[in-house]
Amino acid sequence: MATTISSISERTDKALRKSEALLDGHFLLSSGRHAGRYVQCARLLQYTDLAAQVCADLADKVRQQLGDEKPFDVVIGPAMGAVTFSYELARAFGVRGLFAERAAEGGFDLRRGFEIKPNERVLVAEDVVTTGKSAGEVVTMLREMGVSDISAASIVNRSGIANPFGDDVNYYSCIEVDVPSYEARECPLCESGEHGDAYKPGSRPNI
Repeated sequence: MATTISSISERTDKALRKSEALLDGHFLLSSGRHAGRYVQCARLLQYTDLAAQVCADLADKVRQQLGDEKPFDVVIGPAMGAVTFSYELARAFGVRGLFAERAAEGGFDLRRGFEIKPNERVLVAEDVVTTGKSAGEVVTMLREMGVSDISAASIVNRSGIANPFGDDVNYYSCIEVDVPSYEARECPLCESGEHGDAYKPGSRPNI
């Protein structure tokens, strides 16, 4: 029997909690806003069994929605954060797994001999989507390469909207997580002082 979408969300929630990927505290987001919760999927992805589970579930969800056992030819994620996730998701679909790297002039490039043909169906993978900025830049790179069939997927959608990529990019996720955020000058966490100063728990420096 096919895994239901609701059970996928429940299983993902359990995996996030088991791996302590859902953090509580006082966090400075990349947008400059503050939040009391943070999703750090790298903590989940360090466990190969949990990584395999969430990626298999996400692949099943996409197959059910599209009615296609192999809807993509390649999965690609932005380095560094999505390298592990994009590879494991590619494994779940049985296709090639690539990653794009930051370009000196901004945006992303394909390097290391990786190639994507314009007629290939491409899935852009990002473990957590908040603004969708990095994944969106990979989408832009693909369009500049002539690729037209582009979708996106994540473990967690915490953007607060159904599809942060727009109508021309199909988007799939395992779970939606609500994380209220605040302008620094209006942050109740700053006012209470309970959790100290806001800090960045992700990969980018706290500057």
